[in-house]
This record gives sequence, C-alpha cells and structure tokens, in this order.
Amino acid sequence: MSNRFSLSRRSLIKSIGAAAAVAPFTGFTPAIAQSKPDVIRIGSTAPGHLKFILYRNKKLLDQEFAKDGIKIELATFDGGGPASTAIGSGAIEFTYIGNNPSLRLGAKGADVKAIGLSSWVPSNETLVVVRADSKIQKLEELKGKKVAYLEGTVRHSTFAKALKAAGISIKDVEALNIGIDSSGPALARGDIEALVESTGPATKLVETGAARVIFDAGKSGKPEWAVPHVLSVNGEFARKYPEIVTRLLAVDIQTARWADANPEETIKIFVAETGNSDQAVRAVYPDGKFFQSPEITPKAIEALKGEEAFMEESGLLKGKVDYDKWIDRSFYEAALKKIS
Repeated sequence: MSNRFSLSRRSLIKSIGAAAAVAPFTGFTPAIAQSKPDVIRIGSTAPGHLKFILYRNKKLLDQEFAKDGIKIELATFDGGGPASTAIGSGAIEFTYIGNNPSLRLGAKGADVKAIGLSSWVPSNETLVVVRADSKIQKLEELKGKKVAYLEGTVRHSTFAKALKAAGISIKDVEALNIGIDSSGPALARGDIEALVESTGPATKLVETGAARVIFDAGKSGKPEWAVPHVLSVNGEFARKYPEIVTRLLAVDIQTARWADANPEETIKIFVAETGNSDQAVRAVYPDGKFFQSPEITPKAIEALKGEEAFMEESGLLKGKVDYDKWIDRSFYEAALKKIS
C-alpha cells in the first residue's frame, strides 16, 4: 500500500538527518545484479505531478512490484528543493519535480541521474494574482510591492522572466518565500499585494472571488518559457538495481499513454486528488492531451539548457550542468523494448 504524506522543510530535515548533504557525483559504473530493494520511495512536489497522482490513485506501481514483495512509498514535498535534497542524500530513490530544482542537482554534480521527463506541458502553468479589489493591473506595478512565491521553483523562474519582459527585475519586488497555504490567507488579509502560483491553486482563489489574475503565463508567456519537468533517480540506486529502474520507466511510459487514451477519467482523478477545479485542470491540459511522455529528446535538452542559462544569469544557479553525465536515456530505451 502506498503512503501519502507531505514533508515540510523542517520534517524533511528530521527524516534525513545528517545524510542531507548531497554526495558528489563519482561516475556511472556498470551495475552488478544484486538483491531487490525492500522499498521504492518516490517524491513529488505537493500535491504531486500527474503521473505520480495516477500511481497513487490507481496503485500502478504497487501492482507492478507486488509480485516481488517490494513496497511503494509515495511522498509529497513542499517544493522541489526539499525533494531534491532527499534524492541527493538517498532518503528517496526517485523524484518527479520541476526543472529548476533538478537543474540545481545537475549543476552540483550530485549522484543523481535524469532518466526521463515528468512532463512537458506547453501552457507553462503559472499565474500572478492580486486581491480582487486591488488597483494593480500590470506586472510592472508590482515594483516595490510584497509578492509571495516559493523560491527555487519553476514559478519563481517564470515570474522572473515575466518581470524582465515587463521592463523590471525580480529584485524590484519584495519577495516572501511562502507557498499557497500561507500566501492565500496573506493575500486575503492584505499582508501581500500579489502571489505567484500554479494554475490550479491560484484559480481556486479567483473562482471564490478572492483574487484576480494580472498575468497568465499560459496565455501571455513566451513558448520557450515552458521547460520540461524531470524524472530523476538516485545514482547509487540505479547502479544497484538497474532492472528496477527500467521497470518503473516502463510503467511511466504506459501511464503516459493511458492518460491520453482516457482523458475524462484522467481529469476526474486529477481534480479529485488535487482539489483543483475541473475548469482549471482543463485549462492546463486542453484537448485531452497531457504531455506526459518521459522521453528526453534533443529538443527537451535544449530547453533545459536555455533554462539553465537563465537561472545562471538571474543568480538562481551555482555551477554548470554536465549533460552527458547528468542525463541517462538508457533506462528509457530499455523500457521501450520491454513493453514493445
């Protein structure tokens, strides 16, 4: 049975203790067959990326690994930073998280391999909202104002790009590093002037009349701002259990195909699991297409490189990503052969 729980930054530190330091990458060596793991722990940013949610709802990974007696644990984290720390330390084995925290792992040379895409949704789901009665109409009017968003997230990066396009810098706003559970009430009280969130949570505020959208990246953002989210595996785990990694990717591929073949059921599950409205989910995934293929294409790599360059320019990244070491497509290729 999969466990559904959320780890805050404080509880994460407790759970991984001194192991939280990210180990340096020491190179990928040929794996020797070893005994199976007792558990596979998979993390995603709360409430979870789409395939992660489908795993949880339909018990897809539980079904795959039940015959081996392997337990599946699914954990949600408050932001990609805690999740990336956990996979880097070996506290979890896989992550479905955004490109920004994934690129930071790659730039650090952490013993983590990017083995697939979590998703690559072209709508680039990020909204900037203000109170419904606010006089603010444009992004440039946020200069000097208090704006809440989670630092190090894709939304942080998208907001920075949007402000730059509007002629100001993200340094021109007073940032508060808080998520929707705190930023929503803060906006209602008038403690902040705006918040930056993904489409689902932000749309809920708009639908209740508590907020108004002043920027929708899906409509007003540039196509190149949409960058793939990443599926990663802890390097030590991959070397020890390569067949397990291949089997998980095979389930991933089949789940992506199932979603596109069953759009109404997929949307129903996503709405139920996230609490987002049907309208908001359909806005993110128009025409019943979910963009969940894990294949890391050359175009996807170029998009990640472009995001890396922006992060470096904006002071959001330290180090350089060695894509030849970071990305490993062999597991995806093996998974394709397994299900063909």
